[in-house]
Amino acid sequence: MKTLLNPAIQSYFILNQKNIDSWMLNPIQTQRKVLQDLITNAQYSQFGLQHEFASIFSIKNFKQKVPISEYEDYYHFINQIIQGEDHVIWNTPVEWFAKSSGTTNSKSKYIPISSECLEEGHYKASKDVLSIYFKLFPNSNLLAGKGLVVGGSHQLHPLNNQVNCGDLSAILLQNSPFWSTLIRTPDLSIALLDDWETKINKLAETTINENVTSLVGVPTWSLILLKKILDMTQKKVIKDVWPQFEVFIHGGVSFHPYKKQFQEILGDNVNFLEIYNASEGFFAIQDNLEQEGMLLLLDHGIFYEFMTLDEFYGNKIKTIGLNKVELKTTYVLIISTNSGLWRYIIGDTIEFTSLNPYRIIIKGRTKQFINAFGEELMVDNTDRAIEATCLQTNAFIKEYSVAPAYLTTTSKGYHDWLIEFEKEPPNIEEFSDVLDQNLMNLNSDYEAKRTLDMAILKPKITTLKQNTFHHWLKINNKLGGQHKIPRLNNNRDFLNEILYICNQN
Repeated sequence: MKTLLNPAIQSYFILNQKNIDSWMLNPIQTQRKVLQDLITNAQYSQFGLQHEFASIFSIKNFKQKVPISEYEDYYHFINQIIQGEDHVIWNTPVEWFAKSSGTTNSKSKYIPISSECLEEGHYKASKDVLSIYFKLFPNSNLLAGKGLVVGGSHQLHPLNNQVNCGDLSAILLQNSPFWSTLIRTPDLSIALLDDWETKINKLAETTINENVTSLVGVPTWSLILLKKILDMTQKKVIKDVWPQFEVFIHGGVSFHPYKKQFQEILGDNVNFLEIYNASEGFFAIQDNLEQEGMLLLLDHGIFYEFMTLDEFYGNKIKTIGLNKVELKTTYVLIISTNSGLWRYIIGDTIEFTSLNPYRIIIKGRTKQFINAFGEELMVDNTDRAIEATCLQTNAFIKEYSVAPAYLTTTSKGYHDWLIEFEKEPPNIEEFSDVLDQNLMNLNSDYEAKRTLDMAILKPKITTLKQNTFHHWLKINNKLGGQHKIPRLNNNRDFLNEILYICNQN
């Protein structure tokens, strides 16, 4: 197939790919320069003066003078900015906050977004996505049609006369260049709708007759939209609605439990590309379809540090840089950014799949794991186990969540799984057995605890009614593309909430 890209556009993406190749060849030097630029630019901010940025000339200095931080450490800085103060944590005014409620906490988080973060981070990385995609698929006709983004559901709201907040997707859409409207659908008024259920209907209605060639979104919410479109059009697959559709760009949650569903619902000859984009920054892009992992973005206004789980849960403060990371080790991700986040723990854990270039996979969340019996179960384990189990039992899932049922004086413990199926397996007990085996194959600690039912019994599965998780999100005012179901919990609070909803219905 002959590409429809004109020579000027082709030249731009070829040049942009050369920039990517350049920092890939010099990763350590690139990161050192990023840190020095961050420190230099923020040295006269309140934070920079307080931590003597002007006297920092090395990574070692930086670590000595700046403490590791979490969101709670930024409360007072955020309040200062909201009250109208400038140059609090960054050298230029912070005019935007990405509003995020997190996964289990109902309190909103306000993540600072500077103009540099938008231009040198999110938008630069978005161009890199296209460059990488066209390198992978040189005959692509992607720009012959329009891109559909399934974003968040909160419009921008003023915090003061100069500062607004909203979902990251709303901020990105609001600040995108005028020409982007020519290659994007739907209209901004629909993309920024607050009511999620109304928004899904309008997204479907207004895009059915468009020439959509790409979809970007969280897998769970994207599936809801695609099924709504098929229902409205009475078509079997999305390629029957959008014949030139060619790629689903996904992120936010693991794609493993959903890939088979997307392959069936989209149709033949559709590509998939994973990205790692969060309110705090755009971190990685899948650049190789033959190897697992996403390319870590090193020249986008973010300096990275890494901490092992032993260090993190041991409340130690030792971090390492790229030059000391190892394969097959789970790290807590710590970032310093051109929005004024300094040595900030974002809550994600990652693992390197390649060190040349640096590629990563997301392992889970620092607060989403189960270690009730010494099994050290991570979200990556359960996502992969669910994917394999669904393939083996011809099932599809919509959502799931897991928590431990602890040991009692009369019974051993086990993992309590709540699963909402799109297509139930023929036999739930068989599904539980296969899931149990897949978990043992993926996690040796789990296997050791499961051997001869030594410490843990096999998983107990409770099948939920359709839309139970959706109902939980709705009553907690969390409907929308930015909100996700907690996969793993080391306590039963969330599971008990869901079970209570089930009993009420």
